[in-house]
Amino acid sequence: MADRNALPLDPIARRWTLAAAATCLLPLLLQVPPILAVGIGAVAIAIPFFVREGRAPGWLKFLLIVALMGTVMTRYEFRFGRDTGCVLLATMLALKPVEMQSLRDARSMLGFALFAPFATFLLDQGPLSLTLGLIAAVTVLAALLKLTDIEVGETSSTDKPWRRFAIVARMIAIGLPLALVVFWLFPRFSVPMWGVPERALTRPGLSDRMTPGDWIDLVADDTPALRATFIGEAPPQSQMYWRGPVLWDFDGRSWTAVEWSRWMGRPDTAPGPKRYEYVLEVEPTERNQLVALELPLDAPPGTQLGRDFSLRSDEPLNGITRWRMRSAPRTTLANDPSRTDLHPALRRLALRLPAGYNPRTRALAATWRREAGPSSAASDNVIVKRSLAWIRTEFAYTLDTPLLGRNTVDEFLFEEKAGFCEHFSGAFVVLMRSAGIPARVVTGYVGGYRNPVGDYWLVRRSDAHAWAEVWLDGRGWVRVDPTAAVAPERIYDTIADRRPGALGGFAGLTPVFNIGDWMRRGWNDFVLGYNAARQRRLLESFGVPDLDSARLIQLFVIATVLAMVGMLWLTTRQERERDPVLRAWHRLERRYRRLRLAREPHEPATAWVERVIAARPQAETLRRLSARFVDWRYARDHGGMTGAEGLIRDLRKHRP
Repeated sequence: MADRNALPLDPIARRWTLAAAATCLLPLLLQVPPILAVGIGAVAIAIPFFVREGRAPGWLKFLLIVALMGTVMTRYEFRFGRDTGCVLLATMLALKPVEMQSLRDARSMLGFALFAPFATFLLDQGPLSLTLGLIAAVTVLAALLKLTDIEVGETSSTDKPWRRFAIVARMIAIGLPLALVVFWLFPRFSVPMWGVPERALTRPGLSDRMTPGDWIDLVADDTPALRATFIGEAPPQSQMYWRGPVLWDFDGRSWTAVEWSRWMGRPDTAPGPKRYEYVLEVEPTERNQLVALELPLDAPPGTQLGRDFSLRSDEPLNGITRWRMRSAPRTTLANDPSRTDLHPALRRLALRLPAGYNPRTRALAATWRREAGPSSAASDNVIVKRSLAWIRTEFAYTLDTPLLGRNTVDEFLFEEKAGFCEHFSGAFVVLMRSAGIPARVVTGYVGGYRNPVGDYWLVRRSDAHAWAEVWLDGRGWVRVDPTAAVAPERIYDTIADRRPGALGGFAGLTPVFNIGDWMRRGWNDFVLGYNAARQRRLLESFGVPDLDSARLIQLFVIATVLAMVGMLWLTTRQERERDPVLRAWHRLERRYRRLRLAREPHEPATAWVERVIAARPQAETLRRLSARFVDWRYARDHGGMTGAEGLIRDLRKHRP
């Protein structure tokens, strides 16, 4: 017997297979770097045109594999991670048509292609990825139906695409109850049951390190970083400083955090009496750094709050997380003398500068110190105000900055005199330390955009900001934002000028953006944020009390069994009555059952009709319908689809 899996593909089946594979590849390509997505997509489009019927020489296959794999690994610097594996999967799927010749090859390709939308969810779990993934799965099932028609030799019944998609829709409808049971009732655990590989290249975001030039990718990234919903009053937008990592150590070029400094001494900044309560929805960053509105009062479960009021999560933020927090504006420490002395180790750290760097800045700071007098709260404050006045009169804000050399602060202060927040904050802290004033860099976000549709604040990654804190005796740490000191007429180039989104020059699209981001927030809340607590609240709303893990598993098993029994009943019923003519005939029989003239299971159709006519002579037309039905079921030539449609119509019209 010939192997039907080795049957060659006809052009229609080939097109179905390639189209299904393309729909699977699309959502994955939308999540990879654009240059790689364009290259892989171009290869996937070109191969079916230049490699006919899956016949390509071995040397060509080898060259394509080496070229694409080499490009991917070079782009990711030969680091293996989640995104590297996903791009390699997309590459292999794009190359798969070079060996697609038979029915078996097509089925293999479709099975392999389904991994692409699944891999997409490792990179993004948004509604667009889910929608494209569902479209891909439906198209693959429709293509598999086409391949099944080729295998059994039937091509007439499902040649119309809409018929094939209708069959797939019925299959999905049958499996939907089970999918909902699994989503709603599968026990949600507080920790994942398996680990997810790390990303080879982390996303732009806040980190424990800041180097001039590194933030340009971050401030140019217009994607959301967090959303904040205030419970009650919200602070003024100008006071929304979302505090992140605190950077102490300077090596002449880069600022880095010092872990032990987070736990040294007493809390060195005092929250004021006013309180703000809010829920923070943080987008994934693959890092542990969290932000909070200055100043956080306590650490939510699963986080650690340092004495410098920097907040960190116990686990990397690999998915969307929600945190309920309380914060208060900062106040002076003057009313608490026991807390106005900086710990000696922290003072040394806040004054430390590498030797041999930025001599011009050191000389200027020494001059200012001599003119201001010995270090005190008043003289230090004079130096702070003098530096801000200098920035206000001579410096400009722009994102278009050159890469600075060895003495980064000297070049910025005395030559370029233009930059953005990482330049201003770093140079200001070096200037303060050179003048004997303890200072440190604080990174985070500033401001935000209030979405009126959902009444929440959206903070983008482009809102990333760095500012300074200086220690003034008797007052404690005081926030100083040197970037904000730039005169408005000297702000030449901002992220708002470059932003392609709705708020960057297309004011008419702002309502569309508001609704779209509100819908994305709802998706994060009701789908991605469906955790154990939400599951308990859902069950309580249906009158089910708080269940422990064992009883929840029992409920899940019972609901799953019921859903599977329903699936089995619908599947077998559909299998028994797949023929539309047979379904119409069974409906006709049920009409006579109400008259107590039901057909017995062992009774042939013709015998049953004669019994009905004997009881009800007016049912003579049933004899002709029965003859046509028997001819359709058992004759070799029954008129094709046209005859079937007429028979179905007459069977439906017949009434006892």
